[in-house]
Amino acid sequence: MFKKVIIYILCLIPWFASSIIKVDYNYLKEIKVPFFTPPQQFYPIAWLIIYLLIAYTVYKIITTYKLKEIPKSYKISLLINYIFNQSFTILFFGLKNNFLGFISCLGTFISTLFLYEETSILQNKQKVLLNPYILLSLFASILSLTIYLLNI
Repeated sequence: MFKKVIIYILCLIPWFASSIIKVDYNYLKEIKVPFFTPPQQFYPIAWLIIYLLIAYTVYKIITTYKLKEIPKSYKISLLINYIFNQSFTILFFGLKNNFLGFISCLGTFISTLFLYEETSILQNKQKVLLNPYILLSLFASILSLTIYLLNI
């Protein structure tokens, strides 16, 4: 049991890497945002839930299969998704670049679709846990595009 908890925590920790980077979260208050922008408290709660779900799907895959049995396509999809996901904070808040923030969101959304497909091949039951991630990354892409267009 303890070993399973440790493995799950190891699957979860990397998703919080960008949160240790010091950025100006007040940037959102300095720019024009659309009427459908959620309150700031929404993001930490939503992303915590998403990260818990992603980590669980990864956990189920790595505890079901040997590392060599996990297809390269899954590993690549997960890595690309992770990079796009983690880059948003740096690009949008760190560099204060609305366009690159949008690209990061769009990349996250598209790579989440690939991750969903790859997960469904390995753990068909677990793929539904990625549905909220798909929806949130789609919403984030729309929001980010709107922010970019409002601030050109």
